[in-house]
Amino acid sequence: MNQIYFCGYDGVHTSDFTYDIPKGFPCYLLVLTVTPARFLLRGQIRTCPAHTAILYPPNCPIWYAAANQAYANHWLRFSTDDPLVTEFPLQAVPFQVSDPMYCRNLFQLLTWEFCSGQTFLTFQPDAARNLRSAPVIDQLLSILFSKLRDDLVNGADTLPVRANSHYDYELLDLRRQISSNPQFPWKIADMAAQLHISCGYLQLLYKQKFGVSCMEDVIAFRLARARELLIYTAKSVAEIAEECGYANP
Repeated sequence: MNQIYFCGYDGVHTSDFTYDIPKGFPCYLLVLTVTPARFLLRGQIRTCPAHTAILYPPNCPIWYAAANQAYANHWLRFSTDDPLVTEFPLQAVPFQVSDPMYCRNLFQLLTWEFCSGQTFLTFQPDAARNLRSAPVIDQLLSILFSKLRDDLVNGADTLPVRANSHYDYELLDLRRQISSNPQFPWKIADMAAQLHISCGYLQLLYKQKFGVSCMEDVIAFRLARARELLIYTAKSVAEIAEECGYANP
């Protein structure tokens, strides 16, 4: 069973924002940053780029803060017995998400569903235990954590491991554009021009950053989009092919 206690999206804070809960919460906390942020990891403060996610398990110390600029994030405090969450392969360690807009929309839907069934928002898990979880919330949580698991399986960075390059934010934004619009006629030359670097350097940075080449990512996102359309829509193969950037069904 899933139970949401507090959630929100597009929250904005000042540049001196710090969130410090030394003993954590008796429930899970999922945070997805919109801007760069600092995290306390193994006694050291690490600065991570925008579109970083972290899942804090129950009773885990929590510390994160703005990175010397206005800070924004989406967040979700909840309890669950779903193995997608309880057996999530990376907990209390930040990692990058490949499609931040997709995840942001899920946070938005979760917030809307949560608020539609509440007369107020509570910060206390104990006060909400008598509230049943709606089936749509269960489905949205399942989709969100399946997406986050896919990011880990497909090579998303665990941020404490790899050093960040000068082009981190630009690369993340480029990958977000590809994932959101896989049907576009993506070309390496156009991608490189967008970042004002050579084609060879783009391919080197992209491979180092995401573990796949630019065009492999384009194909992967196209196939992922096609899979979703095949499963969840009644569109023909020809229509789906066109929406995924393929002229030939």
